[in-house]
Amino acid sequence: MTRETILSNKPAPEDDDPHLRPMKMSEMIGQKEIIARLRIAIDAAKQRDEVLGHILFDGPPGLGKTTFAHCIPNELGVPVDLLSGPSLKAPKDLVPSLTNLRPKQVLFIDEIHRVPKAVEEYMYTAMEDFRIDLILGDGINARTHNFKLRPFTLIGATTRAGMLTQPLRDRFQIREHLDFYTLAQLGELVKRNAEKLKVAITEEAALEVASRSRSTPRIANNRLRWVRDYAQSRADGKISLSVAQDALKMAEIDDQGLDRLDRKYLDTLIRICMGGPTGIETIAATMNASVDTLADEIEPFLLRSEMILRTPRGRIATAKAFAHLNINPPTNSAFNNGGLFRDQE
Repeated sequence: MTRETILSNKPAPEDDDPHLRPMKMSEMIGQKEIIARLRIAIDAAKQRDEVLGHILFDGPPGLGKTTFAHCIPNELGVPVDLLSGPSLKAPKDLVPSLTNLRPKQVLFIDEIHRVPKAVEEYMYTAMEDFRIDLILGDGINARTHNFKLRPFTLIGATTRAGMLTQPLRDRFQIREHLDFYTLAQLGELVKRNAEKLKVAITEEAALEVASRSRSTPRIANNRLRWVRDYAQSRADGKISLSVAQDALKMAEIDDQGLDRLDRKYLDTLIRICMGGPTGIETIAATMNASVDTLADEIEPFLLRSEMILRTPRGRIATAKAFAHLNINPPTNSAFNNGGLFRDQE
């Protein structure tokens, strides 16, 4: 099991931050309502000299769940121990982290929905009573020892909150759902991180990068790094609007943020399947891709962009998808003439 302990009251210098991650909530852009609520909880815990309640963050990938897990310990002035749900195969994998906790320390478990049932149940008494049961010895000589833990704060992050059991969800005093960023927020984030990367960028170029980043900070940072590399290799090192457009065009990222695989999905659904309805297995086989890749990586953004629909009959391309690919919808397409609802009539 991989463990990483960070002394959060000694943040790394800005130049040594390869992930462009803020170290204080005051440095974060977006999620202002969540930050305001967390500040109240943190301030109240400090005034009472108590441990902060357990926190659960859920939402799509790349919106700042791990960033919050780094910023909150910094606000509290305590270390953080970072764990990953899939790495916790059995309760014994969690014991070292729990027994070595410092008072009021933060324990962060990423992808907490992937923690096995046995580990999850072992966490119940640790979260509620700050206590775990250790079995010492084997066979008839085995005995149970109640080990008292130092009070701590558990921060869980998940992209699939529905997979968490109700008993586990109920043990988090604070639950926050992270939502997508606005264009203005992403534009501000791109400008700030360009300064960290020590590259000049215009206001128009920052908004151009932001507009093609799917409302997601992690994607915006990846796009910015590519545009920076392009500017240093093909331009004078400065990111203008034209440089940003040329760089993103070369990366095959269009003005809606769709990449080559997204457009291939739409082309398969529209050109080969006549706009649907078509099962995802058929689309995956035609594209020579896995169903999981399409369902988890491609379809969420296309659904959010209103370019496809998921129906009981299969996937359907919307008029917006046809327009994006500059293709006229066929007269027998599923969304024409109320065809989408024909089976319900």
